[in-house]
Amino acid sequence: MNLERIVVVGKSGSGKSTLAKKLAEKVHLTYVELDAINWLPNWRVCRRDDMRKRVEEALPVDGRWVADGNYIRRVIDIFWPRANTVIWLDYPLRVALLRLLWRTIRRIFWREELWNGNRESLRKHLSLDKDKNLFIWMIRTHKQHRNEFPVLFKQPEYSHLNVLRFRTPAETEQWVNGL
Repeated sequence: MNLERIVVVGKSGSGKSTLAKKLAEKVHLTYVELDAINWLPNWRVCRRDDMRKRVEEALPVDGRWVADGNYIRRVIDIFWPRANTVIWLDYPLRVALLRLLWRTIRRIFWREELWNGNRESLRKHLSLDKDKNLFIWMIRTHKQHRNEFPVLFKQPEYSHLNVLRFRTPAETEQWVNGL
């Protein structure tokens, strides 16, 4: 299997970044976190044109990289055609929710900086605004991802991709350990 340009997708909290970092280290790839490109200071979203330019630069056609993040409507047409493998972390909602809960508690408690000075806040996660509360966002996009990804994988422009769909963290870990 050719693991030179990998995209890791899945719902929030599924472990995309953790897996991508692990793969980057294990198979010696450049790690690119699309959230770090998208999120500017003070949780501002990168302008679409700027993000597209930055993704093009970060993920060269002939490079060796692993990128994590969905960004289907913003830049999928740039990085999926360049990739040779897509790993879909399609875990049950309860698994991802629990992972997201522990990750969020850790980030808030330790005041972890995410991207460009941004930090998670309890206030944001207690909000009922679907665009601010990551838990509401995850629940809202869970079914959407389950419907959308299989359709995307069947598109002619993505037929070259080797798609690996993992349904449990144990299944993912077993695959990684076998590399």
